[in-house]
Amino acid sequence: MTILNKIIAHKKTELDSLRAIKPNFIQTAKRPSLYERLSQATTMQVIAEMKRASPSKGDIATNVEPVEQAKVYAKAGAVCISVLTEGKFFKGSFADLNAVAQVVDIPLLCKDFMIDKVQIDYAKAAGASVILLIVAALTDEELASLYTYATALELDVLVEVHDIEELQRALKINPKIIGVNNRNLKTFEVDLAQTTEVARYLTNNGIAFISESGIWGYRDVEIVAAAGACAVLVGESLMRSHNVTADLQALQIPITKAGEKR
Repeated sequence: MTILNKIIAHKKTELDSLRAIKPNFIQTAKRPSLYERLSQATTMQVIAEMKRASPSKGDIATNVEPVEQAKVYAKAGAVCISVLTEGKFFKGSFADLNAVAQVVDIPLLCKDFMIDKVQIDYAKAAGASVILLIVAALTDEELASLYTYATALELDVLVEVHDIEELQRALKINPKIIGVNNRNLKTFEVDLAQTTEVARYLTNNGIAFISESGIWGYRDVEIVAAAGACAVLVGESLMRSHNVTADLQALQIPITKAGEKR
């Protein structure tokens, strides 16, 4: 059984308890559209992640306070903050998401393994303006159903792929935002070449293209920018950073306007 399969199997065990209790979070103001911000980007945009741990790296920064980290990210110029809400493997929670939602006004991504509409309800209630749908974790029917449900709730959707086959599946639902995870969710190995490879088959100029995982510095950003990415999702390197502001801003290199061919 792969790591992804283990995570999905566990998520299924949580659904009944989520359905049994209506989400009850402090409501927050409507946020700007991540897609619109990415579409206008002329510098590499950074989706900065609140990430305590992961199955591949173990504990990363378990003592970091989500609210304070989010404030630093926002002040440093992050276009969006990603909050891990998966508890068993990543040590996150919807409470973390709601706490962050109360202190920042930029787009907010609920980073989780979405397999059911009730999770989307919780994400929305906790203050997210963006959700993640991982193609590898869903059938075509599930992907289309969850995408339609989320967009009806006026949420942006980051549709995540890892390879060409998953990209072809994703394109069937006409997504506005596609992210390439450079980390294989079955083996958790990381290779930035995945961004370059997938980008070769991404010809729709209206799609905002994001490179996820394995971004540690300027040279990594140069690679994915050359492939056509307008944004990077960065977690571990910023969580381990001793100077988050400087390290985040170093990633914001000039790029061709999002959606234009290089």
